[in-house]
Amino acid sequence: MKCLAISDLFIDKDMMDEGLQELKNNGIDVTIREWKHDDLEQLQLDNIKLEKNGPDAVELPEELLNNAETFDIVITQFAPINQQTIDKFTSLKILGVLRAGIENVDHAYAEKAGVKVFNTPGRSITSVSEFTVGMILSEIRNIAKGHFDLKQGKWEKHYPNGVLAPEIKNSKVGIIGYGAIGQRVADLLRPFGGEILYFDEYYDGQSEDRQVNSLNDLVKEADIITMHYRLTDTTKDMLNKEHFKIMKKSAIVINTARSGLINEEDLIKALESREIAGAAVDVYEKEPLPLEHPYNKLDNITITPHIAGSTIGNFANSPVILGKIILENIK
Repeated sequence: MKCLAISDLFIDKDMMDEGLQELKNNGIDVTIREWKHDDLEQLQLDNIKLEKNGPDAVELPEELLNNAETFDIVITQFAPINQQTIDKFTSLKILGVLRAGIENVDHAYAEKAGVKVFNTPGRSITSVSEFTVGMILSEIRNIAKGHFDLKQGKWEKHYPNGVLAPEIKNSKVGIIGYGAIGQRVADLLRPFGGEILYFDEYYDGQSEDRQVNSLNDLVKEADIITMHYRLTDTTKDMLNKEHFKIMKKSAIVINTARSGLINEEDLIKALESREIAGAAVDVYEKEPLPLEHPYNKLDNITITPHIAGSTIGNFANSPVILGKIILENIK
């Protein structure tokens, strides 16, 4: 069997080659080609287009498709694989995506054509869950704000959440979305001693944390609210002005998942009016975040440039994970 793996600036040729070693050890001929960008920012912009508009939003360079008809397996991370591209891979049996989301591939068309589509849903568990805990601590304990003020020559101890900051130990943490990442966040937070509750209409397993019956119940009760749902047509804007109205005024909201899960305009208004105490956000409706964006004028938010999943382990392990999945399905 022959495999075409499309590398990029995040998973480069060396990482791809090392990560797919097990495929080669099992007799699969692996060819690696690079989807080239001038810098990571340009790659991220293309990725955002694909996430929002699907695999037709960005055109794949023709040179990446040389001898397409000879490949049985195609592996991509961010590179788009649309219907026209799939048609060129006439021998294609497996399409692998090195990420949790598969917005950049036309998976429905591929599956209709008899192509198996696999992704790596677990790759971001550690990176995003650890970052989420960092964002919670940074916001409630004013770590980022204190750092910024000192850099400006200000010795400041008065912040929007008061002179005396809250502790996780005495807080209720509400997790919206109790999948792999949501559960890992709970595992990391549990030793702090706070109470953990969660809402997830799809989860019916066992847990030592407390499940609540509705999103409204969770946001009314929680001091810290963190988003971990997958973005779909039904989950878009699932947290909005109606929820901010019933939250505690001392509540903070964390989003390290997808920007569309929270109505950005409603969150801005809730922060401006002090309807809630604060937020910590890593994802945005428009990226890069414009300088004139309202978030940059608020004193009760911690913002970071979409880096929750950006760890060596996240990207380097993805080809390894996918390689194992592929081997399991061709034996």
